[in-house]
Amino acid sequence: MALLDDSEIDERLSGSSWRHEGGEIVRDLDVPDFAAAVALVNEVADAAEEANHHPDILVHGYNKVRITLSTHSAGGVTDADIAMAATIDQIV
Repeated sequence: MALLDDSEIDERLSGSSWRHEGGEIVRDLDVPDFAAAVALVNEVADAAEEANHHPDILVHGYNKVRITLSTHSAGGVTDADIAMAATIDQIV
């Protein structure tokens, strides 16, 4: 899978809640409580399994979730990451 260059990534993320950080795209979410954070993680995990494209997910505080996407085998951001980000946006 081909890497997207910085301008392609920035253009495709324009107007979204995702941001481009180095070789990854990142979204931070605040949810009502810890149970909601875990429920969100489980929904994202189900979608990731279905897509066979797995983000890094961090639950911190009691109600904060950070989701990070990159295609490790390609060494950066690809179309698969942008597609997974769109799927996650639908869940959120």
